[in-house]
Amino acid sequence: MALLSLQNVSLAFGGPALFEDVSLHVERGDRVGLLGRNGCGKSTLLRLIAGELKPDSGAVVCRQGVRIASLPQDVPADLTGTVYEEVLCGLGPVGQDLLRYHRLARLVRDGDESRLQALLESQQSLEASGGWPLEQLVGQVLSHLHLDGDVPVCDLSGGVKRRVLLARALVGEPDVLLLDEPTNHLDIDTIDWLESFLLRSSLTLLFVTHDREFLKALATRTVELDRGHLFDFACDYPTFLRRREETLHAEEQQWQRFDRKLAQEEVWIRQGIKARRTRNMGRVRELQRMREERLQRRNRTGKSRLQLQEASRSGKLVAELEGVCFGYGDKPVVKDLTTTIMRGDRVGIIGPNGVGKSTLLKLILGQLAPQQGQLRLGTNLEVLYFDQLREQLDPDATVQQNLSGDQDTVLVGGTPRHVYGYLQDFLFTPDRARTPVRILSGGERHRLLLAKLFTREANVLVLDEPTNDLDLETLELLEELLAEFSGTVLLVSHDRAFLDRVVTGTLVYEGEGRFVDYVGGYQDWLRQRPVPEPEPEPVAAKPAKPAKSKPERSRPRKLSFKERRELEGLPLRIEALETEQADLHEKLADPAFYKEQGDAVSAVRDRMTCLEEELAECFVRWEELEALAE
Repeated sequence: MALLSLQNVSLAFGGPALFEDVSLHVERGDRVGLLGRNGCGKSTLLRLIAGELKPDSGAVVCRQGVRIASLPQDVPADLTGTVYEEVLCGLGPVGQDLLRYHRLARLVRDGDESRLQALLESQQSLEASGGWPLEQLVGQVLSHLHLDGDVPVCDLSGGVKRRVLLARALVGEPDVLLLDEPTNHLDIDTIDWLESFLLRSSLTLLFVTHDREFLKALATRTVELDRGHLFDFACDYPTFLRRREETLHAEEQQWQRFDRKLAQEEVWIRQGIKARRTRNMGRVRELQRMREERLQRRNRTGKSRLQLQEASRSGKLVAELEGVCFGYGDKPVVKDLTTTIMRGDRVGIIGPNGVGKSTLLKLILGQLAPQQGQLRLGTNLEVLYFDQLREQLDPDATVQQNLSGDQDTVLVGGTPRHVYGYLQDFLFTPDRARTPVRILSGGERHRLLLAKLFTREANVLVLDEPTNDLDLETLELLEELLAEFSGTVLLVSHDRAFLDRVVTGTLVYEGEGRFVDYVGGYQDWLRQRPVPEPEPEPVAAKPAKPAKSKPERSRPRKLSFKERRELEGLPLRIEALETEQADLHEKLADPAFYKEQGDAVSAVRDRMTCLEEELAECFVRWEELEALAE
């Protein structure tokens, strides 16, 4: 039996059905990437699996005892207590025991000796239930997600609250983990850690993400939600892209053949009286069936038509910074920065959350004056700044009202356009344009923000995390748009693929306020960045009296004979494992395998998980032995 199954599930909210008779089976160890257009129902599907919603028909069936944890896209309003207390909720009863222990310990430290016996009993209970290793896991997760356990959750921003919810989901080590846009509001280092954590774990995953690198690293299956139906591709993301194109091409050809036949039958039914007297009633009934089938067809949503309104060209120089410094109190935010940005440059800014990337943007744009150094701005700069925190939407107003108020037209680059026509460029139908913003998906809200932004002219475009929640197709269109934009782009993003496809240079934070210039995108920076020097060994204190005998010189340990043989055999071992892995990938990508092999599918997936773990161990061991051999 599958770990969880959707069996002929249907669900609608008054309009076209989000799901029509869909089925899905998830086995233990699967890592399923769930894809689909913004607003197609991906988040709703995760809520169905989590038990937060009930289907109109069909059933969601879980194996007995299966534990499910989830990271929602929207932050609940009922989060209370400190970060540490909220994360402990993910551990269930053990988490409550840990919380009780720490509260008792705090009372005893404050002098309440009457609680000492209760503290000892709590400690024994945690030792019996295995609570201490889980507390260590909580500490590790909080550290890697850059969370302070003592801070009240109510004081945090929405993005940091999502990191708290992610930590709560991870520490519980559930059987099934549901993640809705897990990389939103995470910096690149944290995303790398999350990828490694999930790859090392044995968790079964269903996740929605716009991050293509994250998707490529994790997904062993790719499931697309399209026009109310689920299409299951038992393959990784790159293979899915190729197979989906083939599937859509075949569908289009099938529809063309159907439409040609329908047109012929419509001509036949309208022939003269003599033909009508002799017509075949079975053929008439077949025509009625074809008409109904054509009426029920749900065409694939078209592509967004994004277009930037370019202002007149700026001067050749956009900004020149020489020895620029800026800080708050004793904390340097930007230190001794020298760089030049020319017209047409597309600069990505990379760094952890909270290091001052937004401050750097304000310095480059002249919105902040440097405390030291020189800033020279170019001429004729028309700047558009995309920042979700600045471009607020009224949740109770409709999509149209947020864009044009009560007017039927909107000025786009100084030219009036009907608001419905303009919104259709961003995939909002007239019905959707009359919808309150509060019921839009995160990606649809993001598209609306882009629609507002692109009504204005610019020759300098500043994008602060523009990719959050966008579906993959709209993301690729935005990349094409920026590539064709003749102006200057300043981009803050943690999306590695987006950086590689858009920017021509990067400013990377390297600690203590230093931002360093690199040519190219994210992968180019990885190749160019300096290798961190190993920390020096601590120097032992000198003895009070020198020893009479000459001390032996410390020599690095050399490889033993057995280790040399192991090192020589590791490349062949890795090659054999990778060959087996490639063969299994090919087998899983073949639809016929699932029809002929039956229960063998689960065994192959289990072997794939073992292979990944063995390969990771081999590479770590190879690195250790190579270091000793140098």
